[in-house]
Amino acid sequence: MDDRVIEHARVLVNWSTHVKRGEMVLVRAPPNAHELVIAISAEVARKGASCMVSMESDEMAKAYLLNAEEQTISLYPRHFARAVDECDVIIGIEAPIDTMTLSSVNPEKLIARSRTRKPILDMALAKRWCDTVHPCEALAYQANMTLEEYRDFVYDSILIDWKDASQNMSVLRERLDSYKNIRILGKDTDLFAETSGRIWVVADGKNNMPCGEVYTSPVEDTVEGRIWFDIPFIYQGKIIENVRLVFERGRVVDYSAGQGEQTLKAIIEADEGAKKLGEIAFGMNKGITKYTMNMLFDEKMWGTIHCALGMALKECNGTNESAIHVDMIKDMHTGEVLAGDGTIYKDGKFFYDLV
Repeated sequence: MDDRVIEHARVLVNWSTHVKRGEMVLVRAPPNAHELVIAISAEVARKGASCMVSMESDEMAKAYLLNAEEQTISLYPRHFARAVDECDVIIGIEAPIDTMTLSSVNPEKLIARSRTRKPILDMALAKRWCDTVHPCEALAYQANMTLEEYRDFVYDSILIDWKDASQNMSVLRERLDSYKNIRILGKDTDLFAETSGRIWVVADGKNNMPCGEVYTSPVEDTVEGRIWFDIPFIYQGKIIENVRLVFERGRVVDYSAGQGEQTLKAIIEADEGAKKLGEIAFGMNKGITKYTMNMLFDEKMWGTIHCALGMALKECNGTNESAIHVDMIKDMHTGEVLAGDGTIYKDGKFFYDLV
């Protein structure tokens, strides 16, 4: 086993989720993540906690959804809910066999399943949790890298000094908390939102690994203007790119996509909350230097901002309710972000680096 797999497990158990003696740990993982599951199990045992593993995969989800009627998809999985309710910590691992497995499933079915499982998601988010990736062939191919290159990329963004990274991001958070609004300016973009009463949060590896972002939930009905997301992403197995959104009084009133517009339409029409922004964030992980079509990494890429349609974040005092939370990313190496009467970010540099 690569020593970095063992270090990855230690980061997840000791830094991200702080597993304690006597606690119940649920690991949700596909077969491809077997090595990391072994390393996590060993580390959880050293902490004196109990580890339960649930094997899940996109292939399993596809088989179920293709054969399930609408009534079946709406059936509340109380056995799964019981497992989530009983655990103290949840660790989710992504390591797909094929990143496009769900592309042939009707997006309405996928969103219906999300709607059915929303109470379980809410329950899980109230726990100590962390989602991560185990390097695999499918993700390396998606990132246009060899598996060895991808391993290096993954561990360069995970095995860093998270205490130091947390301190650096806290400087930005403190400045943003002192203002009551934010304005994003760039190509085909001029988006304004109020943040009064909301909290900016430092994401330093407690819920995602890799991590590295500073985020908040804007005041929902204050979002105004337009934004172009120029970095492509995958949602439920379908590629979406060149997304343009127009907001009035907090709601999407116009939209388009260069690819995947029907999937974008299904996202926006999922429920009323899906038409509003649940998140605005800065990507701040310097180890992530290119996009890989994997949101767990791409949204933290240095020199980007991202926004999410749908569910707001309770820790930010967000109030928007939705069954979905879909992130979209914009390159800001040439762009500017204002807060109050000051420049927070411009052309790849934050305020503390601007002369």
